Amino acid sequence: MTSDTDHNGPGYLRSYGRRQGKKLRPGRERLVTELLPQIAVLPGTPVRDLFDADIKSLWMEIGFGGGEHLSAQAQAHPEVGIIGCEPFINGVAKLLSEIDEHDLQNVRIHADDARDMFPDVADGALERVFILFPDPWPKAKHHKRRLIQTPLLNELARMLEDGGEFRFASDHMGYVRWVLAFVLKHPDFEWLAEGPDDWRQPPEGWTTTRYEQKALAGDKMVYLRFRRIPRG
Repeated sequence: MTSDTDHNGPGYLRSYGRRQGKKLRPGRERLVTELLPQIAVLPGTPVRDLFDADIKSLWMEIGFGGGEHLSAQAQAHPEVGIIGCEPFINGVAKLLSEIDEHDLQNVRIHADDARDMFPDVADGALERVFILFPDPWPKAKHHKRRLIQTPLLNELARMLEDGGEFRFASDHMGYVRWVLAFVLKHPDFEWLAEGPDDWRQPPEGWTTTRYEQKALAGDKMVYLRFRRIPRG
């Protein structure tokens, strides 16, 4: 199990909660045992080498939850290779069931902390990165565990191609302000919003997750899009 302290060096604390919930149903347990090893991200293997040659670009979703968004994107964009990172095994199992049902050939899974695999992502290899509804760690003493920090943004800036997008969504306004504060002062990103609708409405082609459906019943939702500024 991942350490609760340092992860991938100084400044990387565990940014997620439990690793497993209820016991998996037999069918999903079988998928974890049989299908996951076939599409797992292998340490030390360049991520581009995990996909067929006809894959035109790479996207990554960090913390895909139950996988609804990732599955929909994979179905809508078969020409895109999507790397999903999620340490919660129940969420991994749910996405595996989607992959099995829809015969998705363009998804690879890292069933652990996404930061483990960053060294295997070449500079400028990703066209798009999603971080949707991450744990906001609302208590002040836990803010250091929030995923969005300068070290992570440095890695995203390195991995994204010029003009690539980082998309973030949350219903926790404190975390939204936190993200804006960090990203807007980062030299490699620019916020793409031109008006309120650009953060109040989801981007084109959005798929609503179960978590989002529950949150929309009460709290506000914010969708942020940031562009990787072209390298000089």
